[in-house]
Amino acid sequence: MAMHIPRAPGFAQMMKDGSKHYSGLDEAVYRNIEACKELAKTLKSAYGPHGQNKMVINHLDKLFVTNDAATVLRELEVQHPAAKMIVMASQQQEQEAGDGTNFVIAFAGSLCEQAEELLRMGVSVTEVISGYEQATKKALEILPSLECGRVKDLSDRDSVTASIKTAIMSKQYGHEDFLSKLVCDACLNIMPDHQKSFNVDRIRVCKIMGSGVTMSSIVKGMVFKRIVEGEVNKVENAKIAVYSCPLDVTQTETKGTVTIKTAQELKDFSTGEEDMVESQIKAIADTGCKLIVTGGKVGDLALHYCNKYNLMVLRLLSKFDLRRLCQTVGATALPRITPPTPEEAGYVDHAYADEIGEQAVVVIRQEKEDSQLATIVIRGSTDNLMDDIERAVDDGVNTFKALTKDNRLVPGGGASEIELAKQITSYGETCPGLEQYAIEKFAQALETMPTILADNLGVNAKEVLSQLYAAHQEGKQNVGVDVEAEGPGVCDAVEAGILDLYLTKYWAIKFASQAACTVLRVDQIIMAKQAGGPKPRENKDWDEDD
Repeated sequence: MAMHIPRAPGFAQMMKDGSKHYSGLDEAVYRNIEACKELAKTLKSAYGPHGQNKMVINHLDKLFVTNDAATVLRELEVQHPAAKMIVMASQQQEQEAGDGTNFVIAFAGSLCEQAEELLRMGVSVTEVISGYEQATKKALEILPSLECGRVKDLSDRDSVTASIKTAIMSKQYGHEDFLSKLVCDACLNIMPDHQKSFNVDRIRVCKIMGSGVTMSSIVKGMVFKRIVEGEVNKVENAKIAVYSCPLDVTQTETKGTVTIKTAQELKDFSTGEEDMVESQIKAIADTGCKLIVTGGKVGDLALHYCNKYNLMVLRLLSKFDLRRLCQTVGATALPRITPPTPEEAGYVDHAYADEIGEQAVVVIRQEKEDSQLATIVIRGSTDNLMDDIERAVDDGVNTFKALTKDNRLVPGGGASEIELAKQITSYGETCPGLEQYAIEKFAQALETMPTILADNLGVNAKEVLSQLYAAHQEGKQNVGVDVEAEGPGVCDAVEAGILDLYLTKYWAIKFASQAACTVLRVDQIIMAKQAGGPKPRENKDWDEDD
């Protein structure tokens, strides 16, 4: 009698052929740590104001040149499951604080690297994780004591500009003063009475090629890269009718066949149609509307009558733009061509066709103080440059939103990290058990942030670190890396105006350590067999009618 022999030993015998299974320290944990280290290494050089750009070409062949970690990772579609966890942590950071994505990745990668050293020395995974968790808890307790100021009044331009400058500086070094003023003005233009309800979507960006970055400006209202449909290209203090349907003769549901016998009947038929369109347009004009915005195509006949009654016509192709326009002017989008009631009509102070550079635009502008929407018109020499400035602006706006939630500031330029590292090291020394090694490694991982800043500056990082520690031992807890200096140098971050938001740091430390612990907790990787049978045969003539 033949004995049944399982094809594979261990766990794999339960799985289908073609599945993969890794377990234990060597196969699973170290491999995962390796992936996270690689990810952090790739993005390390993009951290801080002197970070290098990455050129990313995504699956649709679109080119990105940026040092924004969130963008790079979003376009790269990371496949490795462990690296994916760290990517997810950075995406959470993007949603929560809008900035600090690179910090999360570099810090989590560094934590994994430090953990690997401990594991190779024989410390168990559980002890490393519990040490990291203790250290994180301690770090978040110490963080509020590092506060170096608050933005007491969000309508005070100078203090707001200073606090969002650092976020913009790490993306667009050199333009940070100009851009932070621009973002600050745009945010204050649309600031609602209830600050907590500040909505990021209310700041639009319109990119127009040409001129220089410093020619960028703000428009209270909206800017569309469109041309007007009719002959009227400017209206002032106008009521607006917004339609989500085409401005055209409505087609009937059923086929209407009309038998026409004489020339007179043909004339009457077309006149009837003309009269119908004219009465529709006249009814709209009679309500006092001077501007019609439509989400569909504009018929020739309708356009003719719009010109006759002196109505400006604008066609928007995007549903989102139509919705935002309704928000801006306070209108309701109507599904049928009916004259709007006073409640449904919107109102705008100025609407006009203009040219910016060589681009024809239509500007819809409100004069009143609390405009619902602001558009930042970005100018630049290339598309890539403008895309990158848009990301910097986006970071600035998100930072402003974070300020509305919590107005505390901590020193930037690596100052907070060094102070935390110093205090956590001394905390580690008081802890019994093997966790103390993990707590000290956590502090070392924090040191990597100023180290990366110095590396990207091109100066000797070890020298900078020792200068930082020397200053912090004397109790100067605001001293960080000097990004302006020629050689390795340190400066008082608060005096230099390098400030980070408390919230950004808080979430970044939290997310990074959680991601690193999650990666370390994995001791087996089991991959089922990939789905999918044989590839379908290509049928070249699939659209031919046989």
